[in-house]
Amino acid sequence: MEHVDRCVVLVDAGYLLGAAASLLAGEPARSRITVDHAALIQQLRERAEADTQLPLLRIYWFDGAPDRVPQPEHRRLRVMPRVTVRLGALTRAEGRWAQKGVDAAMHTELTELARNGACSDIVLVTGDGDLLPGLMSAKEHGVAVHLWAVQAADGDYNQSEDLVAEADERRVLDRTWITRAVRAKDLSGLCAPPPVPRPEIAAILSAPLPESALAASAERAAAAGAAREGARADAVGVPPAASPVDDEGVNGSGVPAPASAKTVPTPKDLAALRGPAAPAAPHAVGATLRWSSDRGWIDRPGTALGEAAETAFLPTLAQLTSAEQRWADREEDITTVGGDPYEVGQVFARRWLDRLPEPLHVQKLAVMYPRIPHRIDGELLRYAARFGLLAHKDDQIDEHDRYAIRAGFWREIDVHAAAQHAPAPEESRGTP
Repeated sequence: MEHVDRCVVLVDAGYLLGAAASLLAGEPARSRITVDHAALIQQLRERAEADTQLPLLRIYWFDGAPDRVPQPEHRRLRVMPRVTVRLGALTRAEGRWAQKGVDAAMHTELTELARNGACSDIVLVTGDGDLLPGLMSAKEHGVAVHLWAVQAADGDYNQSEDLVAEADERRVLDRTWITRAVRAKDLSGLCAPPPVPRPEIAAILSAPLPESALAASAERAAAAGAAREGARADAVGVPPAASPVDDEGVNGSGVPAPASAKTVPTPKDLAALRGPAAPAAPHAVGATLRWSSDRGWIDRPGTALGEAAETAFLPTLAQLTSAEQRWADREEDITTVGGDPYEVGQVFARRWLDRLPEPLHVQKLAVMYPRIPHRIDGELLRYAARFGLLAHKDDQIDEHDRYAIRAGFWREIDVHAAAQHAPAPEESRGTP
């Protein structure tokens, strides 16, 4: 079959970015580098067209992702001109992340392009010897194979010698070329102080638990402590230390409990927490609940007066969004939203606020801080899940990301509410 005179680039992102990290930061962890993906794609295109003297058909970007869910970088890459993203699985084994299926996908694409005569030259940016059969197959179909390497940190090969031997042409992408789009993060800071947490997140973390929850937790812990007392009888002189949280320090809604909630408050302690008797505000409980989900809490009569009725009227973002807006939202998510959890919460809140029909909704929501009504909170977290924020971080949900997402949401609510109550500028009174 006659091949079309054009070139294709197949990029093993794990190799390209891992080798770049080794070269620039001294270790292959991609977290050690910052990548300008748009600049990198442009560089790959220009270099491929210059080396092959052919127009580019397409760049295929092969990478791994948890459950094959596109991460923010993949979402940006796949809408770039002439770029196709192919994702394999990213799994954790023996404490390390490993790609599964990426080599097989590259092999399939390589052989299919050659067999179908889609191009006359293929550029491979990889170091994996598993692609040797695919490379040899492409050559048998009359395709010229160019093998590109990233300059090795130690001056030696970081590619399979068999791949190097079989390639028709070989080029090394040196440090100067790499640093046009990739740079090492400034981590001079093993001794540097950690970044200061955002005050909004700190405020949510420090918000106290409601009294009724503390009391209910105390009752549950007391019952559990009584059941364990016999098993601890041999610990003479050490009274059993009951706790209102489970063995992992997590309260009834799945949130790490604050230090103040790690011992069972006695009736006297609860009285001290209550302080002088005072009439409770209708939203007192909702306003001090430090986590948004209702699950695990038992509302007692009078503790959340009218709460269901107060929140049921609040529309979700989906209910407020037209088909045209939904399309525009997806475009914004892909092209401009970076995926920082705080930013994600802000974007969601901004859209919700812009589409609310009644300013009264914002006023009623504001008094519930830091609680987010369950339906809206669930929608917020589902939106955040699109950016890969809620899973596969050390094999468990990252609670700090959840705080940051909600803190970003509340920051936008606060700004909007403040703008609503800002005094209007004085009108000109004219010339006296």
